[in-house]
Amino acid sequence: MRFGIIANLNRRGSADAVKSFLGWAAEKKQDVTLVENLQDVIKGEYKFVSDLKLPDNCELIVSMGGDGTLLSTARIVGSRATPLLGVNLGSLGFLTQITLTDMPSFLNRVLEKDYEVQKRMALEAFINDESEGHSALNEVVVDNRPLGRMIDITLRVNDEDILTYRCDGLIIATPTGSTGYSLSVGGPIIHPTMEAIIAAPISAFSLSTRPMILRPTDKVELTVSHEHKKAALTLDGQETKELKGGDTVLVKRAGYGYNFIVFKEQSFYKVCRNKLHWGVTPSGESE
Repeated sequence: MRFGIIANLNRRGSADAVKSFLGWAAEKKQDVTLVENLQDVIKGEYKFVSDLKLPDNCELIVSMGGDGTLLSTARIVGSRATPLLGVNLGSLGFLTQITLTDMPSFLNRVLEKDYEVQKRMALEAFINDESEGHSALNEVVVDNRPLGRMIDITLRVNDEDILTYRCDGLIIATPTGSTGYSLSVGGPIIHPTMEAIIAAPISAFSLSTRPMILRPTDKVELTVSHEHKKAALTLDGQETKELKGGDTVLVKRAGYGYNFIVFKEQSFYKVCRNKLHWGVTPSGESE
């Protein structure tokens, strides 16, 4: 199999993780292509390419770091369907579920095709009349950054006015993103293989304002009130676009999704129990 490697060099142990993978790949006689910034820590006769070219040079990308690294990797893959496998070098890790210790055994299972490919819904955001959208796997956020004060955002769904939020911001999230920023503001947890859109306000100035679950086919428009001079659109917490009063952001399901490699014993519900500390399993035994 042709593997591609991306690693977050700011994570402790990332260089050792890459070297461990290369040792496994040499033993199993597997082809490996590395993203070019790894040349700083990996020496030898390896193939290095730019991050944008990596998806076209492999059958599967192994992303080493945290969830942020995997989100960044997904943005690089874009509409190309290259499957993603996350190795967790951090702490929480909803998306990157494999640890460095377990990596060799899971990689062996990849070679044996003992895994499942889960397709995850993505979003595209368009500012005003843009013809090319900005992609997001987790969420699209409109807020009043960097001023940190309330902002008025009007929500329209399929050309129907829904309400105007007075809030710190508004999150439009995917099911994959339901355990991210959206969860921290009281949004619902949705199984990541479902298709839906979450609209979750940040610190809304109304006790009756609650997160909503919209249909995946809905076209969601967020309009910043004209009285606000500055606002921002943020994609997956990684890319920010400047907005001004009166700007409208159209958010809709992307015409493509992302393929995640998962293993049957690491179910979404088990991950939630472990990461969110839900306590004991229904059998009464702690995870």
